[in-house]
Amino acid sequence: MKKLNRVNTGLEKLNPIKVVQFGEGNFLRAFVDYAFQRLNNEVDFNAGIAIVQPLKDGMVNMINDQDGLYTLFMNGIKKGEKIQDIQLISNIVKSINPYNDFADYLALAKEEELQFIVSNTTEAGIEFLDTDTPDMQPPAAFPAKLTVLLHERFKHFNGDASKGLTIIPCELIDYNSETLKKCILQYCDLWKLEDSFKTWVSEACTYHSTLVDRIVPGYPRAEIEDYNSKLDYQDNLIVAAEPFFLWAIEGGEDLKQKLPFHKTDLNVKIVDDIRPFKMIKVRILNGAHTAMVPTSLLYGNKLVMETVNGDFTGKFVDNVISEISETLAMDKNEITAYSEEVMDRFKNPFIKHALADIALNSISKFKVRVLPSLLGYYNTNKKLPVSLTFSLASLIQFYKGTWNGEVLPVKDTPELVEAFKNAWQLGALDSVVAAVLANTDFWGEDLTKINGLSEALVVALTEIEANGIEKGYANFSAKN
Repeated sequence: MKKLNRVNTGLEKLNPIKVVQFGEGNFLRAFVDYAFQRLNNEVDFNAGIAIVQPLKDGMVNMINDQDGLYTLFMNGIKKGEKIQDIQLISNIVKSINPYNDFADYLALAKEEELQFIVSNTTEAGIEFLDTDTPDMQPPAAFPAKLTVLLHERFKHFNGDASKGLTIIPCELIDYNSETLKKCILQYCDLWKLEDSFKTWVSEACTYHSTLVDRIVPGYPRAEIEDYNSKLDYQDNLIVAAEPFFLWAIEGGEDLKQKLPFHKTDLNVKIVDDIRPFKMIKVRILNGAHTAMVPTSLLYGNKLVMETVNGDFTGKFVDNVISEISETLAMDKNEITAYSEEVMDRFKNPFIKHALADIALNSISKFKVRVLPSLLGYYNTNKKLPVSLTFSLASLIQFYKGTWNGEVLPVKDTPELVEAFKNAWQLGALDSVVAAVLANTDFWGEDLTKINGLSEALVVALTEIEANGIEKGYANFSAKN
């Protein structure tokens, strides 16, 4: 098979660099680079991407070996049908390791058509390190690297406000753009950079927080022969992703004009406030994931797909999502459409998502992702949601650590595991429940104060221990 490069594919003409991207991993290549490819293909956006490797060790050499080209496989389920879309991504025109080629990195600041900075340097990437200095080649922290690049651009174009950049971070932290801007301004102060540059950073550049949503398994190592059989070239950078795509970006009409995604059917939403999109994702997608785990593991399942396809556990997840949906103050049609998409994503046969992996730190996840829905349902309806309450009971049972003589995949901090061990040693279920619910380190509040919750959990746990998950849930539902 021929090598994947621009000569062999006839893609030797390069687009001008309009985007500098910090990060070269699977997610950005299956998400941001794919999005800009769609703009190039459908509205002649003519944007080339320059990748900056944020860490000393990375993949830019592999990317350069293929002239920035790679294949994206989007595999999944849509309205019950298996689909696979294969696209060659060709908009990466340069990949730089600033630890080896710092001069090439700084040269990006002088690109006339540069407009956008995008990034995904993991949740830990947006940090301020006071040990970074402006003469390091490069500084360690991503915001410090970016500050150096922005300062070089400011100097090269003599502070021209029209050369300010649109900065769109994709790291999964709250207020990611505000946090990044704060770090940049901290470096301005630490390094005693000129006030005019600080003004340019604040006023000529714009910052846009985001929510990104796409499951990207990455390189399909186990099935690589099957993937390769669909290509007539050798690709060492194949990326597999689900079809679902959501990119919510905070911005106004100016950003919509800069990024004309409205001229495509790609699910990019440029909105005044991304918080509702985060709410629906965290509550429904992440909440359903977290809520299903203990119940499904105790039932005997291993995978998300197995859970949602099961007669009993699939119905349980449907009921969980229905209860969560009642607590969201959003358009009901939008909630229904998103919920249906989530179920399709859970059923994706191409994604083997282990319940034991999702079980990591389940208490903190339940607190953030599920408890607000449980309490919201209670406050609205003046009664407890049956399925979410049963999920909490299953969670308490799960943290006992064993079930039917088998060790459960409990993964959490030693202190939390020890607290559950001590609670279960109390013996009587009402004592166990009281100790767990009263632990404000778990929940951020004393849940024994929720009228009827302790009693309901004792009933649910009694049913689980006496009758197992399926019959226990049926009996608990009948009593509520």
